[in-house]
Amino acid sequence: MAVTVLTVAIIVAALVIRTAVAELRAPGSARRQWAFLTDRRAWAVAAGAALVLGAFGWATAGPTAALWAALAGLLVASLIGPGGKGD
Repeated sequence: MAVTVLTVAIIVAALVIRTAVAELRAPGSARRQWAFLTDRRAWAVAAGAALVLGAFGWATAGPTAALWAALAGLLVASLIGPGGKGD
């Protein structure tokens, strides 16, 4: 369990560092990269993905799969991003 938590923490830290470097290069880019955090549709899709992956992972790999499912949900939300330009 400790290795899983550490690995997920390292991945999240790498994403944050990537955002910080992009912000230094182009001010305002961090706001665009993390805009999905305020989008309800992205959160809904991410929650659905995390729930499905978490349930399947829990059944096959045990409770450590919940962390991976949460990380996958975060990545899915970042891919969905804020609503389209027509929204």
